Amino acid sequence: MVDQHTVDVGGVRLACRMSGPPDAPPLVLLHAMGENATDWEAVAPALARNRRVYALDLRGHGRSDWPGDYSLELMQADVLGFLDTLGLGSVDLVGHSMGGVVAYLLAQDCPQRVSRLVLEDVPIPRPRERATPTRPDGALTFDWEMVLAVRRQIDVPDPRWLQRLSRINAKTLVLAGGPHSHVSQDGVAELARCIPGARAATIPVGHLIHHAAPEAFVEAVSAFLEEDSRPARHP
Repeated sequence: MVDQHTVDVGGVRLACRMSGPPDAPPLVLLHAMGENATDWEAVAPALARNRRVYALDLRGHGRSDWPGDYSLELMQADVLGFLDTLGLGSVDLVGHSMGGVVAYLLAQDCPQRVSRLVLEDVPIPRPRERATPTRPDGALTFDWEMVLAVRRQIDVPDPRWLQRLSRINAKTLVLAGGPHSHVSQDGVAELARCIPGARAATIPVGHLIHHAAPEAFVEAVSAFLEEDSRPARHP
């Protein structure tokens, strides 16, 4: 059973889909740009067998507020505020693409809040060739101003993001989508090398791993989450 909730975080309402046993270890899912919590529907039920799953709509997406003020750092602060509001201490965190950037920013700045980290086809924070995105026709389920703001940050990331990857001490799994992904796979491999002790695996189905190969995604993520129940060491 999936419960729909909204949580007020610093004046911004965040929508969340919760599932799984309420007393199970918490697992937070962060979607890619332009998606929302429903993006995880193919894998959330399986993950929720042994976890309390919290699938968020990040600001500017889905049923969460579209406040017009956007950055990856604000999304990071929203997630931290969400954890605080619900009284969640250390959590396991899964992030896809943009959601993975938000996830590793949280893991590097607040290492005590992330026990395990899964980064699904997430780009390395290095400058890349800029391209002007084209707004799709019709009504959108996300704020186009969010896309413009976040794309600028992903195209020209803060240099500190790369430097601080070495501060992550959560146990980390980096999943790559292989040659069919539009994300640089050399960059994904470098991301794994920059995080101490991270392991890397490839599921060669493209950028949308949890859509294209949900069973393989759940198997890889579940095995990683369950292989060692001891929390990561924190300073």
